[in-house]
Amino acid sequence: MEEIVEPLLGWYAENARDLPWRREVTPYRVWISEIMLQQTRVEAVKGYFARFIGALPGPAELAAVDERELLKLWEGLGYYSRARNLQKAARVIMETYGGELPASHEELLTLPGVGPYTAGAVASIAFGLPEPAVDGNVLRVLSRLTADNSDIADPAVKRAAERTVRGIIPAGRAGAFNQALMELGATVCAPNGPPACGRCPLAGLCAAHAAGNETAYPVKAAKKARRVEERTVLLLVRDELLALRRRPAKGLLAGLWELPNLPGALDGAGAVEAARTLGLAPLRVEPLGPAKHIFTHIEWHMTGYRVTVEEAQAGEGLEWIDPRGLREDYPLPSAFSAYLAPYLAPGG
Repeated sequence: MEEIVEPLLGWYAENARDLPWRREVTPYRVWISEIMLQQTRVEAVKGYFARFIGALPGPAELAAVDERELLKLWEGLGYYSRARNLQKAARVIMETYGGELPASHEELLTLPGVGPYTAGAVASIAFGLPEPAVDGNVLRVLSRLTADNSDIADPAVKRAAERTVRGIIPAGRAGAFNQALMELGATVCAPNGPPACGRCPLAGLCAAHAAGNETAYPVKAAKKARRVEERTVLLLVRDELLALRRRPAKGLLAGLWELPNLPGALDGAGAVEAARTLGLAPLRVEPLGPAKHIFTHIEWHMTGYRVTVEEAQAGEGLEWIDPRGLREDYPLPSAFSAYLAPYLAPGG
């Protein structure tokens, strides 16, 4: 494995992508980018990162920001617990570490939302500490290099990979080496199809490539099938206002605003009755058609209705808003974007 170090670093020096968080490396920027990149594509993160850093340039601003503004900045990235944990960690950083991320792998691991990978990435990239940062890209590269058929979903396999990487991190170049491994997995030794072995600096050292069976690796146990849930979504309208409600503080999409919805695939009459149970007097109902949204473990199959109700109806647990405030003021899950698209479009 030691033989991969120099060719990999040389390749990275020539081929590293120009990414916003690499242009100015600070512990805070590395931390924010790594949290955003969890479960999210690099291209999608670029714009979010710039907007987030522009609004919250350091731990002090992140610790103090109102939760609604924080979630609005995060809107569309999903996995909103990441944003909440960022703020919790920022408050610890302000209270315990004087407003600076701790330059210690062990202390980084104590921050809310920071696991072994993120701690390793921040420690190595921001502070130059010889700590591994093993994500799915790195596991894929290592499994192909060594033709290892161990299940990469097994935590013991990831721990073994961390030991392997720690043992070959070159002195003084931990950040570049970790990023090089991740970059190779993201752009060359990629998932979802055959890797670009003709562009790989490690092709001559790769056991899977030598055997011609690169796509046999990595081995990963099949995921459990998502649970499908039928939901009926109500776009409630009165006086040119829309009804939103706040989701519970815990659970799926915790604390975000949503269109009122309920289990099952109701017909028009059922949608009218559902509006009545909220204390409203429906005047007209129009079908909006089906929509689908996929979460990590759940898939929503939605049936939507626009329900116009009598003026001055409050409605239980509802907040009536001017649709023009949707884009700026209310953090909304993308699950409802199909029904809110006319209001979220420019000029809507």
